[in-house]
Amino acid sequence: MILVTGATGFLGNELMKNLKGDIRVLSRNEGKLIELKTKYPNIEIMTGCISDELICKKALIGVDKVYHLAAFKHVGQAEEQPYQCTNSNVIGTINLLKHFEGKDFIAISTDKAAQVSGIYGASKLLMEGVIQEFEQINKDINYRIVRYGNVLYSTGSVLCKWKDAILNGKNIIVTDLSATRYFWTVKEAIQLIFDCEKYAKDSTPYCPQMKSMSIGDLLSAMILKYSEGKMGEIKEIGLQVGENKHEKITKDGLSSADAEKFTIKEITELI
Repeated sequence: MILVTGATGFLGNELMKNLKGDIRVLSRNEGKLIELKTKYPNIEIMTGCISDELICKKALIGVDKVYHLAAFKHVGQAEEQPYQCTNSNVIGTINLLKHFEGKDFIAISTDKAAQVSGIYGASKLLMEGVIQEFEQINKDINYRIVRYGNVLYSTGSVLCKWKDAILNGKNIIVTDLSATRYFWTVKEAIQLIFDCEKYAKDSTPYCPQMKSMSIGDLLSAMILKYSEGKMGEIKEIGLQVGENKHEKITKDGLSSADAEKFTIKEITELI
């Protein structure tokens, strides 16, 4: 039996397309669970939050493998709701780890954990830390961590907001046009999970080689592709609390400012 947490989310939906066998999914969104069950009739669905230890214990009965995707992932909201962010990303992970007796535990992290500047990045770094501690205790379980940058068009992405603004002639809100970010397609993100399972030797975060782009180049590509001539103003508001100007995938790795960049043409094709 496979347990997928966060299966109703953006990344979880894509992962579900690639899984076979007996699958149980856990989510706190009952409506989206029903939709997922309609799409995949053979899956078992369970409503609940991973911050509830009893729910986790029940969800893990008979489970051999966990894909742990559930997370509180929005940087700005994490700064406003640190309790909820910690409850999900840290306490929720601990609840799963405490009651998992299967073989493989695969968790999804973020580049924000490599260069912590806010609540979200800190919560994911703590998540990685508790997984690595459990690895020292339970030698028979394969603990794995996947860490990468931003996934294009993920829930809450600026791409979704900008596309709507460009198509409707609204003002476009930008934090810092010179900031850089690592980007990844959802299909590449899912493939990395399976690559991690196949190639990673332990719970050291498994990180890809990623290209980066500046926020300015990304916006230029969006305007080039979607503008119909009715442009609103571009308003640059500065980096928000918890954000870095440039990101790193690993602590000692290249900054997104120094990594290989996507060309405008490549970005346009991706978006």
